[in-house]
Amino acid sequence: MKYDINKVRNIGIIAHIDAGKTTTTERILYYTGRKHKIGEVHEGEATMDWMEQERERGITITSASTTCFWKGHQINIIDTPGHVDFTVEVERALRVLDGAIFILDASHGVEPQSETVWRQAEKYKVPRIAFVNKMDKVGADYFKSIESMEKKLGTLPLPMQYPIGSESSFEGVVDLVEMKEIVWLDETLGAKYEYRDIRDELKDECEFWRNVLIERLAEVDEEILEKYLEEKPISNEELKKAIRRVTLAFKAVPVFCGSAYRNKGVQPLLDAVIDYLPSPIDRGSIYGKSPDGKDVERKPLDNEPLAALAFKVQMDRYIGKLVYVRVYSGVLRSGSYVYNINKGKKERISRIVRMHANIQEDVEELRAGDIGAVIGLKETITGNTLCDEEHPIILESLEVPEPVISQAIKGANKADEDKLSKALAKLAEEDPSFKFWVDNETDETIIAGMGELHLEIKVDILKRNFNLNVEVSPPRVAYRETIKKPVNAVEGKFIRQTGGRGQYGHVIINVEPLERGRGFSFVDKITGGRIPKEFIPAVQKGIEEAMQKGILAGYPVVDIKVELVDGSYHEVDSSELAFKIAAKTALWEALKRGNPVLLEPIMRVEITTPEEYLGDVIGDIGSRRGHIKSIEDRGNAKLITALVPLAELMAYASDLRSITQGRAYFVMFFDHYAEVPKNIAEKIIEERKKELQKAK
Repeated sequence: MKYDINKVRNIGIIAHIDAGKTTTTERILYYTGRKHKIGEVHEGEATMDWMEQERERGITITSASTTCFWKGHQINIIDTPGHVDFTVEVERALRVLDGAIFILDASHGVEPQSETVWRQAEKYKVPRIAFVNKMDKVGADYFKSIESMEKKLGTLPLPMQYPIGSESSFEGVVDLVEMKEIVWLDETLGAKYEYRDIRDELKDECEFWRNVLIERLAEVDEEILEKYLEEKPISNEELKKAIRRVTLAFKAVPVFCGSAYRNKGVQPLLDAVIDYLPSPIDRGSIYGKSPDGKDVERKPLDNEPLAALAFKVQMDRYIGKLVYVRVYSGVLRSGSYVYNINKGKKERISRIVRMHANIQEDVEELRAGDIGAVIGLKETITGNTLCDEEHPIILESLEVPEPVISQAIKGANKADEDKLSKALAKLAEEDPSFKFWVDNETDETIIAGMGELHLEIKVDILKRNFNLNVEVSPPRVAYRETIKKPVNAVEGKFIRQTGGRGQYGHVIINVEPLERGRGFSFVDKITGGRIPKEFIPAVQKGIEEAMQKGILAGYPVVDIKVELVDGSYHEVDSSELAFKIAAKTALWEALKRGNPVLLEPIMRVEITTPEEYLGDVIGDIGSRRGHIKSIEDRGNAKLITALVPLAELMAYASDLRSITQGRAYFVMFFDHYAEVPKNIAEKIIEERKKELQKAK
């Protein structure tokens, strides 16, 4: 097939857990002819859930990509996880995609993790269409789901369809642009469908909702507004063009509905991907930086210099390291050399493949706008830019969330212990939100991630894929430290004279607390050459190293701003080492004076419980230092949203089962860090000190 970049769509499937992302993707693959049998998630046969751990649990853990074709268009799809523990998979997919299908459960509408993935798509400016799935489910309500998008997401939903029935009577949809019914023939597994005239009893309702669609378009599109005010007829083609304009401009979101599991609604969704989501050309140029910090533009054309972003690394037991890339400009060819500008190294591409979940299909090249995977890159990691050495560009990387939970891990015997660090390094290379290190105080190997399930999966992979016998301690909370008041003019000196050349470093810093989640800011305010420029990076490095261990309990320090305001140097004795040590000394002193406090991760918890257990669940949340944010009706149950310290949720799954006789369930995700109450902080600090003392 002749390559036409205008007919390429790079899309992601994003949603809350259990909204039906993978099931929808399975139907897309079936109806586009990419596969000839529908695989069901609950039967462990979904193509895109290829990991053993995914098939056993019935959830998506890692984003999987595939390519299919629909009506002459190439659609590259990434199916992402819905569970918050694997949010980095959504983050890196959205970083490289041009559009997304946002899926909602028709009986639940917008859920907490729906809001999270929506915000991620907003951050990367990814246009979206929405699919209200599970219209066959008890409590399904298309229009209530649309209303929840308006209220919770602050977006303007465009009702593109009218459902014919709901719950067990869901038959199909009315296309409000074409004003035709679409009904699926069940005996063909939904592969065949018919356009029919709208039945008489639905005509008035459909006319009403078509007018709502036009009115909403008129709010955000000048051409439609003009015709609407002049009461001129608006053709279907004009409607479609306007819907595309406002979707690509982030002014509105077209909303479709169906039941992927019941094989209804998927083909119009594919049509919508082509009609309303952008091609790489629509997305326009990508911008990056040159090595000297200047802005660089790359147009999405084959004849431009190469610019590609490595957005994922996957270790394959047979072929080694697979690096997923999005090519923004130029052509990536098999057998060629590319320049990794982040590492300053040339690397050879031995093979290029298109991925169909975990199956590789060899191709000779990836062109502008393409997504694929590369074999042969040894140095490249997630977030690196591959480019033409003669035309360097550094593309924006992706944000990786900090781990909130950790635990100690060790090999059961010497042989396993020896292999453990290499295996952990491979897992960390694949997943940038998973980290490991050796605690110098306790000499333990620590693994850290986004939640208990995240770490549980990693340990399971170590056992199965790497054949390691490992033992883990109970999970620990990733506490942090910070200060509450600013401190000025804190001095740090390192002066040594031991015969011959000595050491001399001298800094004066101001330190102030930042808002929660702001991280670390370093400002160089040196004037008049009081400290030579070449020593400033050493000062910053010393401060960053000192922040790895706070003074209360040895936890990392966060949310501070450090200003380097003064200092002095010696023409002979000053060195980078001396300034690094002086900076560490100054920061530790500043932390002591700045009213240091302990911070803990606070989780947003969503609990769905039968009403008869509502009081017991609320009482239990209160006993865990939790705060109830809202209580809503969820079908015949109640949805409780609460903020609870992670430290109080370690055994929550089994406790909630016990309280509700197994009838309630919950999801949680990180919300923010907050100060630990003084009495509890004192206990944590005391226990930490004992732990460190014992290790010595």
